[in-house]
Amino acid sequence: MIISRRQFTLRSLALLALSSRDAHARHSPLRVLIVDGVNNHDWVTATHAITEILTAATLFTVEVSTCPPRGAPRDAWNSWKPNFSGYDVVINNFNGGHLADGIEWPLSVQDSLEKFVRRGGGLVVYHAANNAFLNWKAYNEMIGLGWRSPSFGPGLAVSSDDKIMVVPKGTGLEPGHPPRMDFQIHVRDTHHPITEGMPKVWMHPSEQLTHGQHGPAEGLTILTYAHSPVSNQNEPMDWVRRYGKGRVYTTMLGHTWAGEPNPNLDCVGFQTLLSRGVQWAATGTVTIPIPANFPGPEKVSLRELT
Repeated sequence: MIISRRQFTLRSLALLALSSRDAHARHSPLRVLIVDGVNNHDWVTATHAITEILTAATLFTVEVSTCPPRGAPRDAWNSWKPNFSGYDVVINNFNGGHLADGIEWPLSVQDSLEKFVRRGGGLVVYHAANNAFLNWKAYNEMIGLGWRSPSFGPGLAVSSDDKIMVVPKGTGLEPGHPPRMDFQIHVRDTHHPITEGMPKVWMHPSEQLTHGQHGPAEGLTILTYAHSPVSNQNEPMDWVRRYGKGRVYTTMLGHTWAGEPNPNLDCVGFQTLLSRGVQWAATGTVTIPIPANFPGPEKVSLRELT
């Protein structure tokens, strides 16, 4: 087939336009929405830390939607309508409680988030946010594991050779945690974009090590785990799953109690894990590098947040 100079020029211009558009898309900041306002943790400190961590990565623009406070009238909740579709990824820093009488989002907001993820949006579930919404079926499916009793569903643990072990429904411990402490994070999946290139074991400071989580426990890829002195087993700390066309990343790290110092938020490992998890949830790929000062198996590494 003979291609004329004019045809070649037009094709070249078209390819150049596509390449320019793709390059622009790659360099456009990812739009992040943090949802907060109610939590048993210090959500103000957590939201500030998340924002600072992502801003430092220079790949994100961050906005916050704060829900009505506890005890707010129905009118206040009915007027709260975050526009999830305007963002690439939503970070849930909300916990209305893990019991059936916990604070729930209006059904319209729940439906909006569910559709957003199903259609390709990213969701990041931050620490105690996996406690929330006991009665929301789709949310339980998205998080896979939550602060749920053994009667709710199965749990997952990790064997000494990194195999996934199912804790049958009705068995295992109730969810809980010991006092915050330093502990080692074990990277189970060294090939996933979020954890690829990380040391196999690294030290994380002053964190809450949750055990006894239960849920549908389906479709999950466990990225990291830590050994619990309470359950005496390796407990999942970070995991991902696909939900419809969207991606969900859950981290159990990021504990914040009001009035306490939070060196866990200053951990370079945590900051790297979170920013890479947010990028993956938004795009399915990760370009954020592993920094040279990433922690090792015996020593923490801190970048102090303001």
